Amino acid sequence: MELMHYTEELQRQLVAAAAAGTEETRETADRLAGALDAATRLVLVEALSEAAGEITRDLAPGSVDLRVRGRDVDFVVTRPEGEAEAAPAVASAPPEVDDEATSRTTLRLPDALKTRAEAAAAAEGVSLNTWLVRAVAGAVSPGPQSRRGRAAASYQGWVR
Repeated sequence: MELMHYTEELQRQLVAAAAAGTEETRETADRLAGALDAATRLVLVEALSEAAGEITRDLAPGSVDLRVRGRDVDFVVTRPEGEAEAAPAVASAPPEVDDEATSRTTLRLPDALKTRAEAAAAAEGVSLNTWLVRAVAGAVSPGPQSRRGRAAASYQGWVR
């Protein structure tokens, strides 16, 4: 996803708004428009990252991550283990996780297991709570099993 279109549009709107002002106002707007590029990109990336987080909650145990490379932003969709590779991403229904009605549960873990879970969550770039919700949702979701008891297939890829 190229953000240049959005930053240029904001710059154009700033200059257009300043056109009704004095010559000094127009010159100031021209200088500010150029300086807005980095700040605008940062705000857009933050908004897209928050949106990816919200979508991830709905996809649990799957996820949507945001990757920034240079000036490009890409979404990475990770499907839950056990989902068929041939199934289209839009057609698959997430496990039934009702984010509207949540309940608090106390979970007692051995310290060593908690440390490993925190490390796994950090490696995926998600909170421990999100990681645990995905793990539980994946454990209770029916799906094809391999001989080891884990899902037989997984899918990862880029979404544009």
